[in-house]
Amino acid sequence: MATPKPNPRPKRRSHPLLARFARRLRGEEGMSTAEYAVGTLAAVAFAGILLNVLTSGGVQGALSSLIQRALSA
Repeated sequence: MATPKPNPRPKRRSHPLLARFARRLRGEEGMSTAEYAVGTLAAVAFAGILLNVLTSGGVQGALSSLIQRALSA
């Protein structure tokens, strides 16, 4: 059985955020490249739908009247 090599650097307490970031890098948590691609596609699709809804005549009229009321108050 091989003996473990001694750690040449002394152990320091790191900042909690840095420690959490390091754990995320080491672990299998988070998204893989394929999951990022699917997430990006979903975000783009949602943005496209939102753009269509917000540029429709009814929604533009409602937003315009809301802004006019807010500015005139």
